[in-house]
Amino acid sequence: MYRWDFSPVIANGDLLLAGLANTLALTGVALAGGIPVGLALALARLSGSRFLSAPAGVVIEVFRTTPPLVQLFWFYFGLPIVLKVEMTPYLAAALTFTIQSGAFFAEIFRAGIVSVDRGQREAARAIGMTEAQAMRRIVLPQAVKRMFPAMMERSIELMKTTTLVATVSYADVLYQANELAQKTFRPLEVFTAAALMYLVTISLVSAIAALVERRMAMSGEMAR
Repeated sequence: MYRWDFSPVIANGDLLLAGLANTLALTGVALAGGIPVGLALALARLSGSRFLSAPAGVVIEVFRTTPPLVQLFWFYFGLPIVLKVEMTPYLAAALTFTIQSGAFFAEIFRAGIVSVDRGQREAARAIGMTEAQAMRRIVLPQAVKRMFPAMMERSIELMKTTTLVATVSYADVLYQANELAQKTFRPLEVFTAAALMYLVTISLVSAIAALVERRMAMSGEMAR
């Protein structure tokens, strides 16, 4: 029988916590950049201009259909060769997941915007609003409520996808767990602890998202 011993993990728990902090920081940066990138790509796709919609469509399709690990390797190993720039693991990961998130968020934004009755936008234009004002004041507030569940689901997927950064030596939870497993010779306990950290963190985020979604639904009912 295998004898579980979590004492080495507890003694070195600060390493896993530091990895969790790095994971959350990377996820936050990718979301902070990916949401506006996604909105810009969605608006470009819906603009009706081929000069905007075609490049936006290419970016969306490339980053939605190619494996994120390949994208990460390209930014980390390929971009320095092409542009002669220095690339750190953090910068490569931030660029990869920001653009990839933007590609997925673009489709969420596009679906949300299209779902709003076009007549509301036309009515806003009729009372003197510009297209940008109608989008900001009329369309997007309604679209966001409809997009929120999909955006939260994508955000959680992003957090799990960031485990790939361990392959380029970014000190996230998985990288720190691998280092600790080699140091303590307790891989079963270490990776179990890492899995539990993800479970608790993602469950907490999901619970907060569900609460916010209920509040948004209640506010929508009150508005009606």
